[in-house]
Amino acid sequence: MTLPVRLSAPPPGWTIDTDVVVVGSGVAGLSAALRARRAGRVLLVTKQQLDDGSTRWAQGGIAAALGADDNPELHRIDTLTAGVGLCDEAAVDVLVEEGAHRVRELIELGAAFDAGEDVDGLALTREGGHSRRRIVHAGGDATGAEVQRALVAAVRNDSNIEVQEHALVVDLLRAADGSVCGVTLHVLGTGTRDGVGAVRARAVVLATGGLGQVFSSTTNPSVSTGDGVAVALRAGAEVADLEFVQFHPTVLWLGPDSTGHQPLISEAMRGEGARLIDADGRYVMEGQHPLGDLAPRDVVAKRMSRLMAEQGVDHLFLDARGIGEEELLHRFPTIVARCREAGIDPVTQPIPVAPAAHYASGGVLTDLDGRSTVRGLYACGETACTGVHGANRLASNSLLEGLVFAARIGKSLLAELPSRQEPAPPVDGPTWLLDPSARTDVQRVMSEGAGVLRSETSLQATAKALDAVRHDGVVDPAPDAWQTTDLHTVATALVAAACLRTETRGGHWREDFPETDEAWRTHLVSRLEPDGTLVTERRTHLRDA
Repeated sequence: MTLPVRLSAPPPGWTIDTDVVVVGSGVAGLSAALRARRAGRVLLVTKQQLDDGSTRWAQGGIAAALGADDNPELHRIDTLTAGVGLCDEAAVDVLVEEGAHRVRELIELGAAFDAGEDVDGLALTREGGHSRRRIVHAGGDATGAEVQRALVAAVRNDSNIEVQEHALVVDLLRAADGSVCGVTLHVLGTGTRDGVGAVRARAVVLATGGLGQVFSSTTNPSVSTGDGVAVALRAGAEVADLEFVQFHPTVLWLGPDSTGHQPLISEAMRGEGARLIDADGRYVMEGQHPLGDLAPRDVVAKRMSRLMAEQGVDHLFLDARGIGEEELLHRFPTIVARCREAGIDPVTQPIPVAPAAHYASGGVLTDLDGRSTVRGLYACGETACTGVHGANRLASNSLLEGLVFAARIGKSLLAELPSRQEPAPPVDGPTWLLDPSARTDVQRVMSEGAGVLRSETSLQATAKALDAVRHDGVVDPAPDAWQTTDLHTVATALVAAACLRTETRGGHWREDFPETDEAWRTHLVSRLEPDGTLVTERRTHLRDA
């Protein structure tokens, strides 16, 4: 099957020039814009409003070696352990060595983290996979909202950053030599920039967040349709480790028919003493891992999925009653409120939970300064694959990664902003679009065959089903069709990698290959050929050509 190498779209009706385009307004995009503005004019593009990214939904916090009993080496060890042999050690070194400094800069910018006596007036907590209490948090369980607030305020107060809301990136502009020199956008009804237009720039930074909407049930908001990975593939960039999708173990179960964006129950609740139990009150993680309920997320999600299958149930329970009402209301006010909206009182009742798609460890392949394999194109945050997460992200390393690698992109652009180039005519090749109605079909087949539980049979069936949702008729270019086609592109690349990896490792669980295989201590890197053919190859080291 071939994939589109560009999306069918009207010719640009307007054109503007800037120095750097940043696509996305989560922690990575906002931080990248604030850093890139030192290199020149910045246009920050976001699909909805400036504060609607995934960051505001983050509950747990930001991991950094701040405590007196902690250090970067301990944080490094925990990150490598969670990544199950596939972390890029140089990238992890960057994360843990620069992390504490980036958090302190965020505090200086105005982010107000919860006060306590752990270190420097801050309260720290612990989450799964961490050997120390090193998670700073805000508003109890509203860290993302506070981080987003502080960064949005800084962006709005910076006259060198222009913001374009309600704009969907359709494709990347490319020069004659293949380098990226801007984007095409579709702006939804804001006056002089309605419809499709072109933004010519010297560099483009993709920070579009995750791809959770590929699945029927996810903690990701509706905007997380994998656009960054899809547009990068169409521009010839390499993507890596797409098969490693982290399913968060504790997502509020709202019933068998509930789909889309699901409420997260923070891992920090287990860090404060909550326990996973089944309907009979038996501890789910008893004897399963030395860290028990705080084992890495892939371990907990797999155990839960196995037990649910054995018992023929679609959810288990998180028992937080032992934490006590006062502490629950103080540390987890958002979670308590959301549970009570659903008719569950965590003070007196166990919380029904089940795993759901949460985080993509893979993405657009970058170097340690955020450069993709195509000149002029950068990526950071969940859109990128820096190598930090390996096969499974350590809890609360995601916001940290966005801060750290956005700063490195800014430093790189300041030192060497690519020269301005003129866009070349679009390349020939497939340009088809999927009918928007196919979106639910893509999500359904991905959840059924490429979710927590995978096998050759299920993955082959998923690949065949993805091929079958192709729409060969004429589909009018429009935002829903573009996003559905992006979802399909990402889903196809993810399934291709998952089919090839015949082992169980981190966020990739093969029922037919249940053990980790050292022969598979390699990465899978994909690219799209000019004719739309998807090519996926093994690579011992991420950045080996």
